[in-house]
Amino acid sequence: QVQLVESGGGLVQAGGSLRLSCAVAGRTFSSYTMGWFRQAPGKEREFVAAINWSGGRTYYADSVKGRFTISRDYAKKTAYFQLNSLKAEDTAVYYCAADVDRQFGSSSAAYDYDYWGQGTQVTVST
Repeated sequence: QVQLVESGGGLVQAGGSLRLSCAVAGRTFSSYTMGWFRQAPGKEREFVAAINWSGGRTYYADSVKGRFTISRDYAKKTAYFQLNSLKAEDTAVYYCAADVDRQFGSSSAAYDYDYWGQGTQVTVST
């Protein structure tokens, strides 16, 4: 079994920054893709970013390009999500998820991801 444990959410003013973490515990895989999704109240869960764990290639939704950065520490088995220039519309619960069948590329479809973190709330005030 794989466990994804998230941390780092909180309340921040518009224009501020947060860094989310997602630690991988339990059974691990040598090659997979880690993604970040978010879900705002009354909206569907949406893809935000992903990273190929072995090669480090990254993928972003257009809405966050240039503001958010996904990275990973291979040795610590932890993914990071740096959120800069936050806007009110970034307010959501953020989830990390692992697609263990994908070494290259990324999927924006939540159903392709096999394991999910518990979610962490990000609230941006104006």
